[in-house]
Amino acid sequence: MPLPLFSPAEDPGPDFKALLRRTGLAVPTTPLPGASTTGPRDPLGSATGQSPSTFMHGTTVVALRFAGGIVMAGDRRATEGYSIAHRAMEKVFPGDRWSAVAIAGVAGPAVEMVRLFQVQLEHYEKVEGLSLSLEGKANQLAQMVREHLPMAMQGLAVVPLFAGYDHRRQTGRIFTYDVTGGHYEETDFQATGSGGRDARTTIKLGYREGLSRDEAIDLAIEALFEAADEDAGTGGPDLVRGIYPLVAVVDADGYVQLEDSDVAARFESLIARKRKERPGGMSSGGELR
Repeated sequence: MPLPLFSPAEDPGPDFKALLRRTGLAVPTTPLPGASTTGPRDPLGSATGQSPSTFMHGTTVVALRFAGGIVMAGDRRATEGYSIAHRAMEKVFPGDRWSAVAIAGVAGPAVEMVRLFQVQLEHYEKVEGLSLSLEGKANQLAQMVREHLPMAMQGLAVVPLFAGYDHRRQTGRIFTYDVTGGHYEETDFQATGSGGRDARTTIKLGYREGLSRDEAIDLAIEALFEAADEDAGTGGPDLVRGIYPLVAVVDADGYVQLEDSDVAARFESLIARKRKERPGGMSSGGELR
């Protein structure tokens, strides 16, 4: 396919989605088959005639600041209603070299949104010769969430969590979203998904200003551990299959995902400590007792 040429008035510039629309490659957002845009919804809030529980959902994800950047982590479980649909789903992705995005909600549209977001950031940098500011990246993701609102009203909600390293301020920053595309900057930490409340409580109790990189990683891991202990939709460490949450760090050196061996060693230390604290027994998401 030859490269498209545009007049100055029609040039989409660094907007990748506008480029798709100009070339006729964009797929418009349409209701799901069988959906009624005017008829009554079912008790679960879906107008599709199909329960949202039949779609694959992913939770829980957390992000917190430390002295030199941010840590983002997510469990690996995806559910369909009361069933475990997937045990090793990826929920934490690089946005670009200096940012990370995590997903909670319906898995299919969420992953598609992240992939388009990654391409948009890369396209902007190639056209403009420089990367978007961190606020610009957060705004771009908010626009994508807002455009997904018709699908969210059908029960297919996507709620991302975005964070990155701001070179101008030389600090990590965290942004949270709602289904309407509203986005809000968090000061120190945030968690979303079905286990988000339990994860936030754990982080709140252990957070302090000036955490080191390792301390922030350990706190994020503990937050997911405690969320898995209370929430059926959140997966704990699977020692039999060797499946552990994904943990990523974004600092002045860029995005780095921790090796599974590192995460496993940190969970072993955490479990050993928990056993000393709870001599009568313990559990984590149904995996340990």
